[in-house]
Amino acid sequence: MALSKLTIEPEFAATPKDFIQVQFNPNSYTVSKSVVWTPSTVATADAKANAPILSFGGGEARGLDLELFFDVTEELNPPSRDVRIQTDRIVQLTQISRKKGRPQVCTVHWGSNESEDFPFKGVITKLSQNFTLFGQDGNPLRARLNVTFTEFLNREDDERETDPETTTRIVRRGDSLASVAADVYGDPAAWRLIALANGIEDPFVLPAGSTLTLPQA
Repeated sequence: MALSKLTIEPEFAATPKDFIQVQFNPNSYTVSKSVVWTPSTVATADAKANAPILSFGGGEARGLDLELFFDVTEELNPPSRDVRIQTDRIVQLTQISRKKGRPQVCTVHWGSNESEDFPFKGVITKLSQNFTLFGQDGNPLRARLNVTFTEFLNREDDERETDPETTTRIVRRGDSLASVAADVYGDPAAWRLIALANGIEDPFVLPAGSTLTLPQA
C-alpha cells in the first residue's frame, strides 16, 4: 500500500474509508528497539575475561513514536470546526473493542516502499493530546498528539520469518503429541520438541482445533 500521507489502518476496518489518514505528515518519527543480553553472574569465569559472558534473552517489542498535528481553522463548515472530530478517531483506538475484548491492533502505513519501519503493526500504548487554539464557541481548533505504538507480533508469523523451516498443524480429534511427532518426524519420542515449542506442560491435554507449531527437528 503506497501512501503519501501517513495512514493508520485499524484492525476491524471494513473498507479504506475506515482508515485514518493524518492531516499533515509528521516532521519526524522515532523507532526504538531493545534486545536483552544478560551478563554472566559466574565470577570465576568472568575473572579471566575482559568482559562478562553474555546470554541472549530475546528481543523486546519495537516502539514507534509519532507527533501528529491537526488544524481545522480553515474549515468553513461550523459543525466541523472542532479538531476533536479528527483526533477522537485516534482516541477510539485506545478503547476496548467488543469483538476482541481489547483495543484494536493497527497497521501504520507511510511511503511507497516497504522497510523495517513501515508498515508498522502495533497497538497504542501511550497517547497525549495538547489542544492549542480555540474558537469563540470554546471548541478546540488545533491539536498536537504524541502517539506511541508498541509492536504487536503474531507468534506463528514471527516464527516463520525467523525460521522458514517452522510449520504449523491443526490438531485433529484423537491426535496426541506422540502421534503428531510420529507423523511429522517419524519418531513419536520427538513429542518433547513439540511440547517445548508450544509451551505445553501437560502432553495429555491437546484440544482439537488448536494450532501446533512444528519446529525443525
